[in-house]
Amino acid sequence: MRKIQRLDLPSRTKNALSRRQADADRKLAAHTLDVETAWKSARQTRPLKTALGVLQAMAGNRQRCMYCGDSHGADIEHFWPKRRYPTRMFIWPNLLLCCTECGRFKGEDFPMKNGSPLLVDPTADDPWEFLDFDPATGNIVARFDLTANDWTSKGINTVKVLHLDRREALAAGYQQTHRRLKSLVEAALLRPPPAAMPLLTSLREADDHGLLGWCFHGSGQNMAPFSTLRANHPDVWVRCTQSVF
Repeated sequence: MRKIQRLDLPSRTKNALSRRQADADRKLAAHTLDVETAWKSARQTRPLKTALGVLQAMAGNRQRCMYCGDSHGADIEHFWPKRRYPTRMFIWPNLLLCCTECGRFKGEDFPMKNGSPLLVDPTADDPWEFLDFDPATGNIVARFDLTANDWTSKGINTVKVLHLDRREALAAGYQQTHRRLKSLVEAALLRPPPAAMPLLTSLREADDHGLLGWCFHGSGQNMAPFSTLRANHPDVWVRCTQSVF
């Protein structure tokens, strides 16, 4: 999972979504709102197709699912489920790009605590503050918070809801990406001093699953060869950490 930068919608699209939401809110107040009908009707319109295009651009050239980072993002997903939270149905910050499998696992499952979601929103959160990667299994797991001396609640729930630690194909993809990233850093360390920008370019091209955030900001920075790069070439390390989000 990678941190996703949310792009702005064209003003015409943004206004169209606002009108859709206002209409849904009026129907909700009048107890006449059919959420599925309202969404299916809107989904075929140009504004929603434009919104989908922006989400695809946000997801990168391969248009990967914003949750698992592995499968192709098939359609628009509501972070706050639209049936339970219809007042967010057409709100741009609530829309993500999701694969069929993650959408099926998540469904209406949306754990909360004190009014705040206990799921990682990759457009609002840095996923690696709450999640960790296990190179031995390829699984995404909850991150252990040393300050709180406990596993992060948002990490635990995100892993549980999306089954991130129980998907063999997903784990295999993460492991493959991790091996590629390691190989690139190991090769760079054999040609001292490594150049930061060429290394970053090659790492970004190889990072299919958003693991660079884990390698440079998460617990991956404490594992070889990333720990070796940090110890032996601190200037290169700083350039990398400043450029990787």
